[in-house]
Amino acid sequence: MDNVIAAPLLTKAGILFSVTVEFKQYQCLVPATTLCDLSHSKDPKLDLLDTYRAFQSKIEGVARRLIGAGLEGKPLVIGSGYFQ
Repeated sequence: MDNVIAAPLLTKAGILFSVTVEFKQYQCLVPATTLCDLSHSKDPKLDLLDTYRAFQSKIEGVARRLIGAGLEGKPLVIGSGYFQ
């Protein structure tokens, strides 16, 4: 399973992470801009990884719903519009 990311990974584009849906691993990316949008609603002083951790359950829930709805991508990019 080379799609498994053991822990959220900070990249130039944002945070790369894996979620499991129906026993299958999917790579997802929450862009830095999306994380910045999320942090403004909680604490603008958080760095990207801290923001991801603060919103991890929400971000991963959105990822699972999008995958369940049939959205695809390698990785699946989860933009700000999915959190409104």
